[in-house]
Amino acid sequence: MAESVLLFSYGTLQLKSVQLANFGRELKGRADAMVGWHRAMVEITDPDVLRQSGETHHPIVSPSGNLDDEVPGVVFEMTPDELIAADGYEVADYKRILVTLRSGAEAWVYVKA
Repeated sequence: MAESVLLFSYGTLQLKSVQLANFGRELKGRADAMVGWHRAMVEITDPDVLRQSGETHHPIVSPSGNLDDEVPGVVFEMTPDELIAADGYEVADYKRILVTLRSGAEAWVYVKA
């Protein structure tokens, strides 16, 4: 991939159905984790997101302040245009920020807004 960015997913962006609907392809990724974060669930009411994910509640993360806390997930390489497509999938409960993962890689991730 000539120009690429990293996106970390701890939730529904790992689903094949969500990837095909938003990127037109299945992404390849590797395991990683966010250190110092904890995971909760949020109810989703957006009909398009519900249709794509098939899930009424999605995970959401917030900083915990405890370096023993980790949120596991997958880091994906994608194009900047695909990252914009991911922005369109996420609902208003989320905002996109840049984080440093356990591996040392810097990746975009959607966290609690």
